[in-house]
Amino acid sequence: MNGTVVRLTYRALLGGRRAWLLLLMSVLLLSMAVLLRIAVGVDHQVTADFLGAVAVAALVPLFGLIVGTGVIGPEIDDGSIVYLLSKPISRPKIIMSKLVVAAAGTVLFAAVPTFVAGLVMSGTTGRIALGFGAAALVASLAYSAIFLLLAVVTRHAVVYGLAYALIWEGLLGSFVPGARTLSVQQWSLSLTEAIATRDIVSSDVRLAVAGVLLAVVIVGATWYAGQRLRVLTLAGDE
Repeated sequence: MNGTVVRLTYRALLGGRRAWLLLLMSVLLLSMAVLLRIAVGVDHQVTADFLGAVAVAALVPLFGLIVGTGVIGPEIDDGSIVYLLSKPISRPKIIMSKLVVAAAGTVLFAAVPTFVAGLVMSGTTGRIALGFGAAALVASLAYSAIFLLLAVVTRHAVVYGLAYALIWEGLLGSFVPGARTLSVQQWSLSLTEAIATRDIVSSDVRLAVAGVLLAVVIVGATWYAGQRLRVLTLAGDE
């Protein structure tokens, strides 16, 4: 990891309208949680359904898409990535630095609000808030790595990423049994199932398997993004 790359990426990511969009989405999640708490009171099943369907299945992937592509996609699009690649910094180290910023941003704007929303709706009862906060945390790491890779591989990362988030994770990952085993959403919910003491969350993937798959995706996507960035350098030089 390179400290200079981290600082520059952090400033570029949170220095414009993107930061306001992320903040608005976080506030929207918390506002919905407050309204549900006022409307239905303390209902742990409502909390689980809301956080599972809105936070983990919808907002966390969208946060990962915005941040994961945002840490490197604009630099590739406008060609400014050439200046960074001309520096004596290894390509994997650049990717790792970008991933650290993407993961931190997604955790800050997605995982933390998910945990707070759980506290607002159910307090600390049954460790529901903790379970969904942990699920959002690991999902944030996975989505950041996936969408960072996508931004390196294609200039249409936002389009493909949005299709993946909405169709695969949001639709197929929720309702098609076979697709659930290959869904980041289901992998993360296995952690919620293990942490929460109330039987209100279930996942189609066992925790041990989910942990291995999450590690493979995060490490594999990060490694391959570094390799593809090397190819991008060669293409630019030619």
